[in-house]
Amino acid sequence: MARKESTIKNFVLRIDADTMDAIEKWAADEFRSTNGQLQWIIAEALKKSGRLKKKKTTSEE
Repeated sequence: MARKESTIKNFVLRIDADTMDAIEKWAADEFRSTNGQLQWIIAEALKKSGRLKKKKTTSEE
């Protein structure tokens, strides 16, 4: 059976301690993991800047 290629890419992120502490607290406040919070922050920034293509929903296809 062929293996599907993952649509998620991993990368290392260096971030200062104060910023990381703030992100961890924000994530906890919203019941998200730190990783999930970072993904949400990035997705929101991309949407607001108009750089993220809208995904088609099943009703649009």
